[in-house]
Amino acid sequence: MAEVAVQDAHGPSRSLLTGRQKRRLKESFLGYLYISPAALILAAFHLLPVGYAFYISLHKWKIVQGDYLGMANYQKVLDDPAFWQSLKVTVFYVLGTVPLTLALSLALAYLLFQKVRGLDLYRTMFFLPYITSSVASSAVWVWIFNPRHGPLNQILEAIGIAPQKWMLQPRGIFEILGQAMGINVPSWAAGPSQALVAIMVFVVWFYVGWDTVIFLAGLGNIPSELYDAAKIDGGGRWALFRHITLPLLSPTIFFLTMMAMIGSFQAFNHIFVMTRAAGGQLGGPLRTTTTTSILLFDRFYSRVRFGYASAIAFVLFVIILSFTIIQQRVGKSRVFYQ
Repeated sequence: MAEVAVQDAHGPSRSLLTGRQKRRLKESFLGYLYISPAALILAAFHLLPVGYAFYISLHKWKIVQGDYLGMANYQKVLDDPAFWQSLKVTVFYVLGTVPLTLALSLALAYLLFQKVRGLDLYRTMFFLPYITSSVASSAVWVWIFNPRHGPLNQILEAIGIAPQKWMLQPRGIFEILGQAMGINVPSWAAGPSQALVAIMVFVVWFYVGWDTVIFLAGLGNIPSELYDAAKIDGGGRWALFRHITLPLLSPTIFFLTMMAMIGSFQAFNHIFVMTRAAGGQLGGPLRTTTTTSILLFDRFYSRVRFGYASAIAFVLFVIILSFTIIQQRVGKSRVFYQ
C-alpha cells in the first residue's frame, strides 16, 4: 500500500511535467511555423546567394564555371595594387563624410530642438534630400559642379576665385589648397582628389537630414528634469551639452556612426552616377574616385571576372565586419544607456 501511495503521489507531478513539455513543444512549433516564411525568404534571397558567391570566389569564373583555384583569387586581391588604392580612396571617403555628417546633423538637431518658429518647416526642409532619389539628386549635383556652366563655379568667379574642374580634377584637395596659399604640399599629403571631395559634399548634403531626424528623436528622449536640475546648480549651455546631452545621446551617436560606416564602405550609386554623368570614366579621373565597391563592379561587369570580383566582395565583408566588431567593443565602454 505504501508503494501505491508513493506512485500515486508522484503520478500527478510526472503527468504535469509531461503536459508542460507538450505545451512548450507546441509553442515552439508554432513559433517556428510563424517565422518559417521569413526564414525561407532570407535563406533563398540572402544566405543562398552569399554561399554561392563564396563558391564562385574559389573558381576561375567568367561566363561559365572554370577551374577550381582555392584561395588564389583572395591572394590576387591582396597582391593587387588597384585593390589597395581603392581601399585608400574608400578610407578617404569614410573619413570625409561620416564625421562631418554626424557633426553637422548633431548641430542642426540641437538648434532645431529649441523652441523656434517654423520648426516643422525646417525639419521638413532638411529631411527632403534624403527622400529624393539618390540617382536623380546626384545627377543634379553633377550639373552644379559642371566646370563650364555650373552655378558653383559662377559663384566662385563672382567672388574672385578661379573656377575649378571639380569632378574632372584628379589632384588632391590639400595640394590644390597648398598651391593657392603658396605652400608646397608633398604627394603623400595631397589628400583625396577634388573629384572625390565633390562627391563627399553631395553625400553630406544627402544624409545630414536623416541623421538630424534621428538625433532629434534621441534629444526628445532625454528627460527635461535633468536640464532643470543642472540649471538650478548653475550649469551653462556648454556644461549642459557636454555633461547631459552628449552622454545621453551616446547610444544614438553609436548607432548612426556604425550605420554610416557600413553604408560608406558599400557606397556605389551616387559615385557611379556622378563619375559617369560628369563625362569621365568609371571611377573618376585617374581612378581617384574608385572606391572598393566601384572596383568590385568594374571587375565583375566590365572585365567579367566573376570569381575575382566575388573575392573582393568577401574581403570587403571581412573589413566591414572587423570595423563593426571594433566599434561595438569600443562602444560598450563609451555608450551610456539610461
